[in-house]
Amino acid sequence: MKLLLKDLKKGEIKIKAENSEDLWYLGNIIDENDLIKGKTLRKIKVGQEQSQRIIKKPVFIEIRAEKIESGDNSLRVLGKITQAPEDVPLGNYHSFAIEENSIISITKEKWLRFQLDKLNEACLEKPSKILIVVHDREEAFFAMMKKYGYEILAEIKGSVQKKDIEQQVKGSFYSEIIRQTRDYSDRYKINHVILASPAFWKEDLMKELKDNELKSRIILATCSSVGKNGIEEVLKRPETREALRQDRISKEANLVENLLLEISKSSLAAYGLEEVENAAFAGAVKDLLITDSLIKKSRLENNYARIDSIMKIVEQKNGEVNIISSGHEGGRKLSGLGGIGAVLKFKLSY
Repeated sequence: MKLLLKDLKKGEIKIKAENSEDLWYLGNIIDENDLIKGKTLRKIKVGQEQSQRIIKKPVFIEIRAEKIESGDNSLRVLGKITQAPEDVPLGNYHSFAIEENSIISITKEKWLRFQLDKLNEACLEKPSKILIVVHDREEAFFAMMKKYGYEILAEIKGSVQKKDIEQQVKGSFYSEIIRQTRDYSDRYKINHVILASPAFWKEDLMKELKDNELKSRIILATCSSVGKNGIEEVLKRPETREALRQDRISKEANLVENLLLEISKSSLAAYGLEEVENAAFAGAVKDLLITDSLIKKSRLENNYARIDSIMKIVEQKNGEVNIISSGHEGGRKLSGLGGIGAVLKFKLSY
Protein backbone atom coordinates (compact mmCIF):
# COMPACT_ATOMS: atom_id res chain seq x y z
CA MET A 1 0.00 0.00 0.00
CA LYS A 2 1.24 3.47 -0.84
CA LEU A 3 0.46 6.44 1.41
CA LEU A 4 -0.32 9.53 -0.71
CA LEU A 5 -1.74 11.95 1.88
CA LYS A 6 -2.08 11.99 5.66
CA ASP A 7 -3.95 14.87 7.31
CA LEU A 8 -5.16 13.67 10.71
CA LYS A 9 -6.39 17.17 11.63
CA LYS A 10 -9.02 16.74 8.91
CA GLY A 11 -9.20 12.98 9.52
CA GLU A 12 -8.24 12.27 5.90
CA ILE A 13 -5.80 9.68 4.58
CA LYS A 14 -5.30 8.98 0.87
CA ILE A 15 -3.80 5.68 -0.26
CA LYS A 16 -3.15 3.53 -3.30
CA ALA A 17 -3.96 -0.18 -2.95
CA GLU A 18 -1.18 -2.15 -4.66
CA ASN A 19 -2.10 -5.81 -4.11
CA SER A 20 -4.72 -8.17 -2.69
CA GLU A 21 -3.11 -8.03 0.75
CA ASP A 22 -3.83 -4.28 0.84
CA LEU A 23 -7.53 -5.02 0.26
CA TRP A 24 -7.50 -7.21 3.40
CA TYR A 25 -6.03 -4.33 5.41
CA LEU A 26 -8.55 -1.81 4.02
CA GLY A 27 -11.44 -4.16 4.82
CA ASN A 28 -10.41 -3.97 8.47
CA ILE A 29 -9.67 -0.22 8.47
CA ILE A 30 -12.80 1.18 6.79
CA ASP A 31 -15.80 1.58 9.12
CA GLU A 32 -19.43 2.58 8.75
CA ASN A 33 -19.86 6.38 8.46
CA ASP A 34 -16.37 6.84 6.99
CA LEU A 35 -16.25 9.07 3.91
CA ILE A 36 -14.75 7.24 0.91
CA LYS A 37 -13.71 9.37 -2.05
CA GLY A 38 -12.16 8.50 -5.39
CA LYS A 39 -12.64 7.73 -9.07
CA THR A 40 -15.23 5.05 -9.78
CA LEU A 41 -17.53 3.80 -12.54
CA ARG A 42 -21.15 5.00 -12.37
CA LYS A 43 -24.08 4.03 -14.58
CA ILE A 44 -25.35 7.16 -16.35
CA LYS A 45 -28.39 7.57 -18.60
CA VAL A 46 -27.61 9.38 -21.87
CA GLY A 47 -29.72 10.46 -24.84
CA GLN A 48 -33.41 11.30 -25.24
CA GLU A 49 -36.15 9.13 -23.74
CA GLN A 50 -36.80 7.08 -26.89
CA SER A 51 -33.13 6.48 -27.64
CA GLN A 52 -31.92 6.57 -24.06
CA ARG A 53 -29.15 4.17 -23.11
CA ILE A 54 -27.12 3.44 -20.01
CA ILE A 55 -23.34 3.72 -20.04
CA LYS A 56 -20.68 3.28 -17.38
CA LYS A 57 -18.86 6.57 -16.92
CA PRO A 58 -15.77 7.22 -14.77
CA VAL A 59 -16.69 9.83 -12.13
CA PHE A 60 -15.07 11.27 -9.00
CA ILE A 61 -17.48 10.91 -6.08
CA GLU A 62 -17.62 10.63 -2.31
CA ILE A 63 -19.88 8.30 -0.32
CA ARG A 64 -20.62 7.80 3.36
CA ALA A 65 -19.98 4.12 4.02
CA GLU A 66 -22.90 2.02 5.23
CA LYS A 67 -21.85 -1.48 4.27
CA ILE A 68 -18.40 -3.06 3.78
CA GLU A 69 -18.16 -6.36 1.90
CA SER A 70 -14.80 -8.09 1.62
CA GLY A 71 -13.84 -11.25 -0.23
CA ASP A 72 -10.55 -13.05 -0.82
CA ASN A 73 -9.38 -10.55 -3.44
CA SER A 74 -12.15 -7.96 -3.50
CA LEU A 75 -13.57 -5.12 -1.43
CA ARG A 76 -16.83 -3.22 -1.96
CA VAL A 77 -18.07 -0.27 0.06
CA LEU A 78 -21.73 0.72 -0.29
CA GLY A 79 -23.10 4.08 0.83
CA LYS A 80 -24.98 7.26 -0.04
CA ILE A 81 -23.33 9.80 -2.35
CA THR A 82 -22.26 12.98 -0.53
CA GLN A 83 -20.20 14.64 -3.30
CA ALA A 84 -20.47 14.14 -7.07
CA PRO A 85 -20.63 15.92 -10.47
CA GLU A 86 -23.88 17.71 -11.33
CA ASP A 87 -25.28 14.84 -13.39
CA VAL A 88 -25.05 12.41 -10.42
CA PRO A 89 -27.81 12.94 -7.79
CA LEU A 90 -26.66 13.36 -4.18
CA GLY A 91 -28.20 10.94 -1.69
CA ASN A 92 -28.35 8.06 -4.18
CA TYR A 93 -26.56 4.86 -3.30
CA HIS A 94 -23.29 3.84 -4.93
CA SER A 95 -21.00 0.86 -4.50
CA PHE A 96 -17.25 1.50 -4.60
CA ALA A 97 -15.33 -1.48 -6.01
CA ILE A 98 -11.84 -1.13 -4.51
CA GLU A 99 -9.29 -3.16 -6.47
CA GLU A 100 -5.55 -3.40 -6.94
CA ASN A 101 -4.23 0.03 -8.07
CA SER A 102 -7.34 1.86 -6.78
CA ILE A 103 -6.65 5.28 -5.25
CA ILE A 104 -9.08 6.37 -2.52
CA SER A 105 -9.32 8.84 0.35
CA ILE A 106 -10.70 7.72 3.72
CA THR A 107 -11.99 10.36 6.12
CA LYS A 108 -12.88 9.41 9.71
CA GLU A 109 -14.12 11.45 12.65
CA LYS A 110 -11.32 9.81 14.60
CA TRP A 111 -8.65 7.33 13.56
CA LEU A 112 -8.08 4.63 16.18
CA ARG A 113 -4.52 3.69 17.02
CA PHE A 114 -4.88 0.11 15.76
CA GLN A 115 -6.21 1.43 12.42
CA LEU A 116 -3.18 3.67 12.00
CA ASP A 117 -0.92 0.78 13.03
CA LYS A 118 -2.52 -1.45 10.37
CA LEU A 119 -2.11 1.32 7.81
CA ASN A 120 1.57 1.75 8.68
CA GLU A 121 2.09 -2.01 8.56
CA ALA A 122 0.55 -2.18 5.08
CA CYS A 123 2.61 0.79 3.85
CA LEU A 124 5.89 -0.42 5.30
CA GLU A 125 8.29 -1.18 2.45
CA LYS A 126 10.28 -4.21 3.51
CA PRO A 127 13.27 -5.63 1.64
CA SER A 128 12.17 -8.47 -0.60
CA LYS A 129 12.88 -11.81 1.02
CA ILE A 130 11.10 -14.15 -1.39
CA LEU A 131 13.10 -16.17 -3.92
CA ILE A 132 11.29 -17.65 -6.93
CA VAL A 133 12.82 -20.72 -8.58
CA VAL A 134 11.16 -22.04 -11.75
CA HIS A 135 12.62 -25.07 -13.47
CA ASP A 136 12.01 -28.10 -15.66
CA ARG A 137 14.38 -30.93 -16.63
CA GLU A 138 16.57 -28.67 -18.80
CA GLU A 139 16.82 -25.20 -17.26
CA ALA A 140 16.18 -23.21 -14.11
CA PHE A 141 15.60 -19.51 -13.45
CA PHE A 142 16.15 -17.72 -10.13
CA ALA A 143 14.38 -14.43 -9.39
CA MET A 144 14.16 -12.13 -6.38
CA MET A 145 10.70 -10.78 -5.70
CA LYS A 146 10.56 -6.99 -5.43
CA LYS A 147 7.80 -4.68 -4.20
CA TYR A 148 7.13 -3.95 -7.86
CA GLY A 149 7.77 -7.07 -9.93
CA TYR A 150 10.97 -9.13 -9.78
CA GLU A 151 14.67 -9.24 -10.65
CA ILE A 152 16.19 -12.25 -12.42
CA LEU A 153 19.34 -13.35 -10.59
CA ALA A 154 20.51 -16.27 -12.70
CA GLU A 155 19.70 -18.90 -15.31
CA ILE A 156 21.32 -22.33 -15.37
CA LYS A 157 21.13 -25.13 -17.92
CA GLY A 158 20.98 -28.82 -17.26
CA SER A 159 21.75 -31.81 -19.46
CA VAL A 160 19.14 -34.38 -20.37
CA GLN A 161 19.73 -38.05 -20.95
CA LYS A 162 17.35 -40.27 -22.85
CA LYS A 163 16.44 -43.73 -21.66
CA ASP A 164 13.94 -45.50 -23.88
CA ILE A 165 11.00 -43.10 -24.20
CA GLU A 166 11.46 -41.47 -20.78
CA GLN A 167 13.71 -38.47 -20.21
CA GLN A 168 15.49 -38.31 -16.90
CA VAL A 169 17.29 -35.43 -15.27
CA LYS A 170 20.84 -36.13 -14.21
CA GLY A 171 21.17 -35.80 -10.45
CA SER A 172 23.89 -33.18 -10.82
CA PHE A 173 21.38 -30.68 -12.29
CA TYR A 174 19.06 -30.95 -9.29
CA SER A 175 22.10 -30.65 -7.04
CA GLU A 176 23.11 -27.47 -8.84
CA ILE A 177 19.60 -25.97 -8.42
CA ILE A 178 19.67 -26.85 -4.72
CA ARG A 179 23.17 -25.41 -4.29
CA GLN A 180 22.20 -22.17 -6.04
CA THR A 181 18.98 -21.91 -4.02
CA ARG A 182 20.88 -22.37 -0.76
CA ASP A 183 23.47 -19.80 -1.84
CA TYR A 184 20.88 -17.12 -2.64
CA SER A 185 18.90 -18.02 0.48
CA ASP A 186 21.93 -17.42 2.71
CA ARG A 187 23.20 -14.38 0.81
CA TYR A 188 19.89 -12.47 0.81
CA LYS A 189 18.51 -13.91 4.08
CA ILE A 190 15.49 -15.31 2.26
CA ASN A 191 12.38 -16.07 4.32
CA HIS A 192 10.51 -18.06 1.69
CA VAL A 193 11.39 -19.91 -1.52
CA ILE A 194 8.65 -20.54 -4.09
CA LEU A 195 9.70 -23.57 -6.10
CA ALA A 196 7.65 -24.03 -9.27
CA SER A 197 7.75 -26.29 -12.30
CA PRO A 198 5.54 -27.86 -14.94
CA ALA A 199 4.54 -31.46 -14.22
CA PHE A 200 6.33 -33.32 -11.42
CA TRP A 201 9.85 -31.86 -11.65
CA LYS A 202 9.58 -29.88 -8.39
CA GLU A 203 8.54 -33.01 -6.47
CA ASP A 204 11.52 -34.90 -7.90
CA LEU A 205 13.84 -32.08 -6.83
CA MET A 206 12.39 -32.08 -3.31
CA LYS A 207 13.29 -35.78 -3.00
CA GLU A 208 16.91 -34.81 -3.63
CA LEU A 209 16.85 -32.02 -1.02
CA LYS A 210 18.26 -33.19 2.34
CA ASP A 211 18.53 -29.76 4.00
CA ASN A 212 15.49 -29.71 6.32
CA GLU A 213 15.96 -26.08 7.29
CA LEU A 214 15.86 -24.98 3.64
CA LYS A 215 13.03 -27.41 2.94
CA SER A 216 10.91 -25.77 5.66
CA ARG A 217 11.06 -22.44 3.79
CA ILE A 218 9.97 -23.85 0.42
CA ILE A 219 6.44 -23.41 -0.94
CA LEU A 220 5.60 -25.53 -4.00
CA ALA A 221 3.69 -24.07 -6.95
CA THR A 222 2.86 -25.07 -10.51
CA CYS A 223 3.68 -23.19 -13.71
CA SER A 224 3.18 -24.09 -17.36
CA SER A 225 6.60 -22.87 -18.54
CA VAL A 226 9.96 -21.63 -17.27
CA GLY A 227 11.73 -18.33 -17.95
CA LYS A 228 10.06 -14.93 -17.58
CA ASN A 229 6.63 -16.27 -18.49
CA GLY A 230 6.91 -18.89 -15.76
CA ILE A 231 8.03 -16.32 -13.16
CA GLU A 232 5.18 -13.96 -14.05
CA GLU A 233 2.76 -16.87 -13.83
CA VAL A 234 4.05 -17.75 -10.36
CA LEU A 235 3.65 -14.12 -9.19
CA LYS A 236 -0.10 -14.46 -9.80
CA ARG A 237 -0.38 -17.80 -8.00
CA PRO A 238 -2.16 -18.08 -4.62
CA GLU A 239 1.01 -19.65 -3.21
CA THR A 240 2.82 -16.34 -3.74
CA ARG A 241 0.09 -14.38 -1.96
CA GLU A 242 0.40 -16.88 0.88
CA ALA A 243 4.16 -16.28 1.11
CA LEU A 244 3.55 -12.52 1.29
CA ARG A 245 1.18 -13.09 4.18
CA GLN A 246 3.51 -15.34 6.13
CA ASP A 247 5.19 -12.64 8.26
CA ARG A 248 1.84 -11.26 9.38
CA ILE A 249 0.50 -14.76 9.90
CA SER A 250 3.47 -15.69 12.10
CA LYS A 251 2.85 -12.68 14.35
CA GLU A 252 -0.88 -13.41 14.55
CA ALA A 253 -0.29 -17.11 15.30
CA ASN A 254 2.00 -16.18 18.21
CA LEU A 255 -0.68 -13.89 19.65
CA VAL A 256 -3.25 -16.70 19.49
CA GLU A 257 -0.86 -19.23 21.05
CA ASN A 258 -0.17 -16.81 23.91
CA LEU A 259 -3.92 -16.48 24.49
CA LEU A 260 -4.35 -20.27 24.47
CA LEU A 261 -1.48 -20.62 26.95
CA GLU A 262 -3.16 -18.21 29.37
CA ILE A 263 -6.46 -20.08 28.96
CA SER A 264 -4.76 -23.40 29.71
CA LYS A 265 -3.36 -21.92 32.92
CA SER A 266 -6.79 -20.50 33.84
CA SER A 267 -4.93 -17.27 34.27
CA LEU A 268 -4.89 -13.94 32.43
CA ALA A 269 -7.38 -14.65 29.64
CA ALA A 270 -10.95 -14.02 28.55
CA TYR A 271 -12.78 -15.31 25.48
CA GLY A 272 -16.23 -15.08 23.98
CA LEU A 273 -18.04 -11.81 23.31
CA GLU A 274 -19.62 -11.26 26.73
CA GLU A 275 -16.55 -12.20 28.76
CA VAL A 276 -14.22 -10.04 26.66
CA GLU A 277 -16.68 -7.14 26.75
CA ASN A 278 -16.74 -7.26 30.55
CA ALA A 279 -12.93 -7.35 30.67
CA ALA A 280 -12.70 -4.40 28.25
CA PHE A 281 -14.99 -2.17 30.31
CA ALA A 282 -13.06 -3.13 33.44
CA GLY A 283 -9.87 -1.85 31.78
CA ALA A 284 -8.30 -5.31 32.10
CA VAL A 285 -7.47 -6.02 28.43
CA LYS A 286 -3.80 -6.00 27.45
CA ASP A 287 -4.19 -7.61 23.98
CA LEU A 288 -7.56 -7.88 22.24
CA LEU A 289 -7.73 -10.54 19.51
CA ILE A 290 -10.64 -10.55 17.09
CA THR A 291 -11.03 -12.41 13.79
CA ASP A 292 -11.78 -10.66 10.54
CA SER A 293 -14.59 -13.18 9.99
CA LEU A 294 -16.33 -12.10 13.22
CA ILE A 295 -16.09 -8.47 12.09
CA LYS A 296 -17.52 -9.44 8.69
CA LYS A 297 -20.33 -11.47 10.29
CA SER A 298 -21.24 -8.68 12.72
CA ARG A 299 -21.49 -6.21 9.83
CA LEU A 300 -23.76 -8.55 7.87
CA GLU A 301 -25.98 -9.04 10.94
CA ASN A 302 -26.00 -5.29 11.73
CA ASN A 303 -24.51 -5.66 15.23
CA TYR A 304 -21.03 -4.34 14.49
CA ALA A 305 -21.61 -1.45 16.92
CA ARG A 306 -20.96 -3.81 19.86
CA ILE A 307 -17.65 -5.00 18.38
CA ASP A 308 -16.67 -1.43 17.54
CA SER A 309 -17.43 -0.34 21.11
CA ILE A 310 -15.17 -3.05 22.56
CA MET A 311 -12.27 -2.08 20.28
CA LYS A 312 -12.64 1.61 21.15
CA ILE A 313 -12.79 1.04 24.93
CA VAL A 314 -9.70 -1.23 24.77
CA GLU A 315 -7.77 1.56 23.05
CA GLN A 316 -9.03 4.17 25.50
CA LYS A 317 -7.71 2.05 28.37
CA ASN A 318 -4.30 1.55 26.67
CA GLY A 319 -4.82 -1.98 25.40
CA GLU A 320 -3.75 -3.27 21.98
CA VAL A 321 -6.28 -4.26 19.30
CA ASN A 322 -5.24 -7.09 16.95
CA ILE A 323 -7.27 -8.15 13.90
CA ILE A 324 -6.56 -11.83 13.22
CA SER A 325 -7.10 -13.41 9.79
CA SER A 326 -9.38 -16.43 9.98
CA GLY A 327 -7.63 -17.91 6.93
CA HIS A 328 -4.81 -19.62 8.87
CA GLU A 329 -4.57 -22.12 11.72
CA GLY A 330 -4.22 -19.47 14.44
CA GLY A 331 -7.30 -17.65 13.18
CA ARG A 332 -9.27 -20.90 13.04
CA LYS A 333 -8.34 -21.65 16.66
CA LEU A 334 -9.57 -18.20 17.68
CA SER A 335 -12.78 -18.76 15.70
CA GLY A 336 -13.30 -21.86 17.85
CA LEU A 337 -13.36 -19.55 20.89
CA GLY A 338 -16.08 -17.40 19.37
CA GLY A 339 -13.79 -15.27 17.22
CA ILE A 340 -12.75 -12.99 20.08
CA GLY A 341 -10.38 -13.29 23.02
CA ALA A 342 -8.15 -11.20 25.24
CA VAL A 343 -4.92 -11.50 27.20
CA LEU A 344 -5.48 -9.59 30.42
CA LYS A 345 -3.44 -7.17 32.51
CA PHE A 346 -4.88 -8.58 35.70
CA LYS A 347 -7.18 -11.42 36.70
CA LEU A 348 -10.87 -10.66 37.01
CA SER A 349 -13.12 -11.96 39.77
CA TYR A 350 -16.51 -13.11 38.53
